[in-house]
Amino acid sequence: MNELFRIEDTVANKISYYHLMLLLASLPFNMFYSHIILVSYALHTFIHLNKKRANEVFTLRTLALQSVFFVTVLSTIYTINKSEAFNEWGKQITILLIPVVFCLDPIDLKKYRGNLFLAFSLVCTAAIGYLYIDALATIKHYHLPWSNILTGAFTNHNFSEPIDMHATFFSMQVMLALVFLLTEIIKETRFYTRLLYSFCCLVLVAGLIQLSSKSILAVLLITLNVAIPLFLLNGKTRLKFMLVAGCFSVIAITAVLNTNVFRERYFTELKIDMTRQTAGEVTDSRLARWGVTAGLIKKSPIIGYGAGSEIGLLQDGFYSHKLYDSYLNRLNTHSEYLSITLKSGIIGLIAYLATLAFGFKGAIRQRDTVFFTFMLLIAVVSISENLLDVDKGIIFYAFFFSFFVLSYKKKEKIIAATIKKTEMVNPETLVAV
Repeated sequence: MNELFRIEDTVANKISYYHLMLLLASLPFNMFYSHIILVSYALHTFIHLNKKRANEVFTLRTLALQSVFFVTVLSTIYTINKSEAFNEWGKQITILLIPVVFCLDPIDLKKYRGNLFLAFSLVCTAAIGYLYIDALATIKHYHLPWSNILTGAFTNHNFSEPIDMHATFFSMQVMLALVFLLTEIIKETRFYTRLLYSFCCLVLVAGLIQLSSKSILAVLLITLNVAIPLFLLNGKTRLKFMLVAGCFSVIAITAVLNTNVFRERYFTELKIDMTRQTAGEVTDSRLARWGVTAGLIKKSPIIGYGAGSEIGLLQDGFYSHKLYDSYLNRLNTHSEYLSITLKSGIIGLIAYLATLAFGFKGAIRQRDTVFFTFMLLIAVVSISENLLDVDKGIIFYAFFFSFFVLSYKKKEKIIAATIKKTEMVNPETLVAV
């Protein structure tokens, strides 16, 4: 565990390392801390700036990471709501800045990736532990049955409320930590270390159950049954793991079907969300909101209505379609794909899909299970949430996407430099040696 805090590197790189560790540790909590640490990290990077690294910023890879921000900027030109468009600039500025900071910082992200993700995973485990303690303390205080921990009062948003995190966005972080620890267990040979990681995995799985996010459950099943066996295992070991993962999946689904609160959360609510609105309903389904959004998109399908236009347009649409709950709560589309199409048209949607394809291609080429899981999380959650309209989703997208892509970039540069040095060595010297 000492290697988490003691690394052999330059002073500047050590400071970068501790900034990154603190930034990862702050993600499960209020975004105020994340922003303060990010600003400090950026200032440190610019203070130690080497002008030779500036060229690394201007690459297609960096542009792909920043593409969502540039789509927002371009759609501001014709927006019907300039003030809200500039508010979106402010929210999404981290998508522009984080890749730049990573490019300019000489720290080897690949070298320290294991340490940083381990620290992140331990913090996520501790956060889940705290939430369980808080829930059990509440149950004890009000003299409720302990079984109430599996009721709606202590699941989903009610479970994550003490740390002020949206249940789905926190579940994304927990899922990433879980997959990292699972990959480490497969590689690890030390018994007690594997035992520690296994305990953390159990806590994180318990947290995912309590958070009850439908999108994350889908990603978990895909990762366990497809990504891990294909990327990390071979032969009989792969077959054994797939059998175990398949059995786990069947048991998990059976448990959900036989527990009232989870059956209602995963199946009943999904059914309600996917049904058309009928008269007399108090809440509005996602499908109803998507229908209103689709109707607006049809009127301006190519370029959309511009950044910042979503809420204003939907307010009128919700009211005219009698979706009064959505109107009063000023709800958004609840789908990143539809949201970006509404604001930036098909052009914006193609740019977003191309960015996701770029990420998936990199993850599959590197056979990186954690990176692939991250891309799955972004792709799946984008179906049901406006991921890039809220601070927690934006930071998650910007930081981890840049971290994965640019860590491989730096690794490739190091390998290339090593090969070049080898080629420059005098062949006669090599023979003499």
